[in-house]
Amino acid sequence: MKHFTLEEIAAACKGKYVGSESEKQTAITSVERDSRQIKQGSLFLAIKGERVDGHNYINKCFESGAVCAVCEKAPENASKPYILVDSTLEAVKKIAKAYRNKFDIPVVGVSGSVGKTSTKEMLYAVLSQKYKTHKTQGNLNNELGVPLTLLSMPEDTQAAVIEMGISDFGEMTRLSDMVRPTICVITIIGCCHLENLGDRNGVLKAKTEMFKYAAENADYILNGDDDKLNTITQANGKKPIFFGFSDNNDYYAENIQNNGEGGISCTLCFNNTKLDVTIPAIGSYMVSNALAAVAAGKLLGLSDDQLINGVKSYKTVGSRANLINTGKIRIIDDCYNANPTSVKASIDTLANFSGRKVAILGDMKELGADELKLHYETGEYAKSKGIDVIIAVGPLAQELAKGADGEWFESAEQVKSAIPALINEGDTVLVKASHSMQFENIVSHLTEVFGNEN
Repeated sequence: MKHFTLEEIAAACKGKYVGSESEKQTAITSVERDSRQIKQGSLFLAIKGERVDGHNYINKCFESGAVCAVCEKAPENASKPYILVDSTLEAVKKIAKAYRNKFDIPVVGVSGSVGKTSTKEMLYAVLSQKYKTHKTQGNLNNELGVPLTLLSMPEDTQAAVIEMGISDFGEMTRLSDMVRPTICVITIIGCCHLENLGDRNGVLKAKTEMFKYAAENADYILNGDDDKLNTITQANGKKPIFFGFSDNNDYYAENIQNNGEGGISCTLCFNNTKLDVTIPAIGSYMVSNALAAVAAGKLLGLSDDQLINGVKSYKTVGSRANLINTGKIRIIDDCYNANPTSVKASIDTLANFSGRKVAILGDMKELGADELKLHYETGEYAKSKGIDVIIAVGPLAQELAKGADGEWFESAEQVKSAIPALINEGDTVLVKASHSMQFENIVSHLTEVFGNEN
């Protein structure tokens, strides 16, 4: 990482440095919250969690090579310096902000109700064609994950793509204060976290808090097909760049063809330019993600060939529209998370496949007062798209089953026992629910039952 001394870190978080004066100029090599990840020169963040208190591991970290700890209480018989703070979680945000300010590079902040991670990965694929690009790993997109992502930027980073996830008002403001995005990308305003945000207007307000601490002269790339985002005529005095399927947008697509496992072919159009690309993924929404990434790439000086190669090099991550072909069935593993907007997009993807189509859909959490109505409407939507078998799982999803005239099961375990009677060889099966439903167990079971026999 860039040169970052204990003296700078203590000043950034307004902590009390305890240690020798000579060690103040020690530069750290990494920032770690897990004692098992400590390297020679690491800064250890002592965080008190629900099950584990990092303060109990400070001396172990010193023995493993850590040069300092940020902590809320002094360690006993400390052999190395430590920085005392009121809250380690608050301190790491301030430390990350100071480290981010050492970089004068393009930093793309990505948010939205649906498609944050896939758009982040597409942006990374595209920008990596020209720049040494740093990105959010996994789901480190909250008020601890974002600062850890920033603090893991290597010294030679030339561009960064930072995913920013929220569930309440004020969170995006705090994230933006750390990230200071030079480009703000918002994918869509959907029905998510409505328990806190109320309705889609609330979601819009919370997401666009990103603009508050955007860098001076930042650019704004927004989904122009979204009825909330397309009302934004300016952000900090700058006209947004709009992307989407409609040719009213600055970046739009033509000739979209879903080829199932062969990906999606289309023509990306902008500024009298037309680029023929093939996206190695399923789901038409990936075209929208590609448009957002190409818009960012164009702002940052990529050539047309670099843009095409970037889109072509996209890779799916985790349980996000990951297509598994067992040899007997195809599974669309999209069980990382769910809200009505993302479930409908996944149903659209399933509908594009040939053969018999099955959707296993579970509870969607944090939808507020209208949660039952939203589940029912999602079921109606699945039925309207001609899905052959709709299986709903969980107490909330009982309404989804009613809307779809589908099967309902109380738990994932019940579904697993019924799978042989519900699913046939040759089917394409979508598996999607909120993460807490643990639908990855259903994916594993399907893979076992319908896997190729050795």
